[in-house]
Amino acid sequence: MEVPRVDDSTSSPVSRCDDMMKNLNLDLIQPSDREGDNSQDSSIVEKEDLPVPQNVKITNITCDSFKINWDMDCRAKDHITNYFIDLNKKEHNNSNKFKHKDVPTKLVAKVVPLPMTVRGHWFLSPRTDYTVAVQTASKQSDGNYAVSEWSEIIEFYTADYSTVHLIQLLEKAEVIAGRMLRFSVFYRNQQNDYFNKTRETQDNRMLPTVKDNSGSHGSPISGKLEGIYFSCNTEFNTGKPPQDSPYGRYRFEIQAEVLFNPKTNLYFGDFYCMYTAYHYVILVLAPEGSPGDRFCKGRLPALDILDNCFLTCTQEEEEGGRLVFHHAQDVILEVIYTEPVDLALGSVEEIQGHQLSSMSTINAKKDPSCKTCNISVGR
Repeated sequence: MEVPRVDDSTSSPVSRCDDMMKNLNLDLIQPSDREGDNSQDSSIVEKEDLPVPQNVKITNITCDSFKINWDMDCRAKDHITNYFIDLNKKEHNNSNKFKHKDVPTKLVAKVVPLPMTVRGHWFLSPRTDYTVAVQTASKQSDGNYAVSEWSEIIEFYTADYSTVHLIQLLEKAEVIAGRMLRFSVFYRNQQNDYFNKTRETQDNRMLPTVKDNSGSHGSPISGKLEGIYFSCNTEFNTGKPPQDSPYGRYRFEIQAEVLFNPKTNLYFGDFYCMYTAYHYVILVLAPEGSPGDRFCKGRLPALDILDNCFLTCTQEEEEGGRLVFHHAQDVILEVIYTEPVDLALGSVEEIQGHQLSSMSTINAKKDPSCKTCNISVGR
């Protein structure tokens, strides 16, 4: 049971959800206390002989859908006309109290064969804990519902974006990537203490760390992929890296071909913004056959290093067969390299510009209202 995409600009969250429920054979009922007395809703009355769903099971969980199944006493099956589903986001200390606050989570479905698919990006988000309970109902001649007791409460956790969702993000990013500019080095800015620690305790090697939670909430690399962040964007007027950085006044520079060459695989990781006009694209560079490469295969869309809208590596006859590199002009690229990098392969120097801390993307939350970089699944 699929829900057609809706245009976010034409209706409120409640009316959008209402339209989707109609397509799903689901309707909305007013939220009520699951533990409380059903009589507070005048359209619901108790009926003791309706069976209570038992052994509720959740399967086939994606970022915006799940299948639900349960066992039931067959004796009163003929009286059941509807199923009531109570879906709630499990609150944590860091939960967004305002997310989906206007969207009811009490759903009523017409009787269909089980298991039943529940799908809807307006009330399901990726990587989120939920609770669900069900009750059976019988619609009466006066339009009211007789209902059973609620089932046990089941907890489940929604999945990451699939490659299908990431391809949708990729296609949106391609629209605004802009023309390609030439570059020659990858660079990484940090405080001097970072590089001192690298020399003194890490055998002169920058080591991969687990990616933070910046970007799309459903990104399959957040909190999982290990890598080292690099930049490659250049200033339009100079063709060189900018002198300012959010991350520190000391910069490691390395020739592009050391990290990016025909033996490197390139993957699209994410597309997001942080309530500003700037948009970011996360790319992953993984040496062929490396642990990072094995992680990305099947999880992230692979890009052709010779021909894509973001980052290319080509061999030019006019350049004597040397590798030539280009990056997209109109997005900020965050390039994650999945293997350790020895400082001896490049150089560390102090830059002359400012440290623009407000531009940092560390654990930055994606703007869920941006139509440029959001897709029709949970943000």
